[in-house]
Amino acid sequence: MKKHALKAFGLTLMLTLFSPFVYAQEAETNALSDEEVYRELNLFGEIFDRIREEYVDAPNERELVRAAIRGMLTSLDPHSDYLDPEDYEEVREDTAGTFGGLGIEVIMENEVIKVVSPIDETPAARAGVLANDYIVELDGEPVRGLGLDQAVDKMRGEVGTNIVLTIVREGASEPIEIEITRDIITFRVVRKSVRDNVGVIRLARFTGQAYAGVEDAVRDLHDELGDDLKGLILDLRNNPGGLVDQAVFISDAFLGRGNILSTRGRTEEENTRYDANPDDLDKLIADVPLIVLVNGGSASASEIVAGALQDQARATLVGTRSFGKGSVQSIISLGANGGMRLTTSRYYTPSGRSIQAAGIQPDIEIFQDIPDEFQGRDEIIGEAALDGQIGGGTEDEATTGSSVYVPGDPDKDNQLKYAVDLILGNETHEAYPPKTDG
Repeated sequence: MKKHALKAFGLTLMLTLFSPFVYAQEAETNALSDEEVYRELNLFGEIFDRIREEYVDAPNERELVRAAIRGMLTSLDPHSDYLDPEDYEEVREDTAGTFGGLGIEVIMENEVIKVVSPIDETPAARAGVLANDYIVELDGEPVRGLGLDQAVDKMRGEVGTNIVLTIVREGASEPIEIEITRDIITFRVVRKSVRDNVGVIRLARFTGQAYAGVEDAVRDLHDELGDDLKGLILDLRNNPGGLVDQAVFISDAFLGRGNILSTRGRTEEENTRYDANPDDLDKLIADVPLIVLVNGGSASASEIVAGALQDQARATLVGTRSFGKGSVQSIISLGANGGMRLTTSRYYTPSGRSIQAAGIQPDIEIFQDIPDEFQGRDEIIGEAALDGQIGGGTEDEATTGSSVYVPGDPDKDNQLKYAVDLILGNETHEAYPPKTDG
């Protein structure tokens, strides 16, 4: 993996998506004096004491304090928030891309858990769990009545602990009991495929495993197809974002030089510029055409990558307008008390665009054929519609949605098919290949 001289933020930077909170921004000129601040804090203390002494039932004082903290943070913008210890640990697992578990992709079907597929080289795969197995009991307790999240929580746990799955399998006359020892599981955030000698790389999230997965996919596709590799498609549709450093690494994978991203905040350490550096990976695919797919569910880190590759004329963007989340959140540890997510800066594409609320416009707008059952439910307005978003966008963007529908069948995926046809020359457009100014 390439090494970048990224300026330390002193905090883990993350880009996050949806949080329906209210925003009330105060201008710095309205800042209170120290005396006024202490007066307001005294008011808080007075109210807290009255609740403790006079509320009809004895309140949970710890929860009162945490609710006050959460209210303070969520009043700032839609993305700042307090994370209690459990939520903070979930965020750490989610962004690291690893957790203690079994290694199966599951859905809920007929009130029981259906295995979509076991992940290769995980405890579940080694224990013999198969796709289309139905998990009906966990440690002897029926799954029926649990939600999917509850069932997944029961399967996750401390590494080295055991769980017994009771499985109903087609062709087996009796339920099968399988005991599995939990281990570290890595999210599979990257999938690759080939369509008519065009490599397709689907990136689901920007976890700590994202760049490594994309790098492996690019190298595997190059090794597999060699000179027959006609082009690459990076699919960022419905990717809600994640770690900003992974967005920088992935942009750098396709760029040999030039700016990737700038961030600007109130403090000097939040004003940062990230540039691409030449290495063997971008040299390997320097002459390989690239298309990036985006839609209304492409947010945050997805928009960083799409904006960098668009501004640097490395890729043509196909699809529909992205979500428009152009702010950076820092996850700040509060020790045993959990953590806080705080908006600390805005980010800007190489041309100086802030995509906050406005989103990234594709070079070529292509729509899907929406099935009747999804009509009217395929669009999302995006950041512009969130109460308290920190500014940006236009009235049109606040009232006009962008489609998030992607067919499960690639043969019915208009955006993917158009991108492949562009690379193969079956379709032409003035935006492909991208052109540099001058």
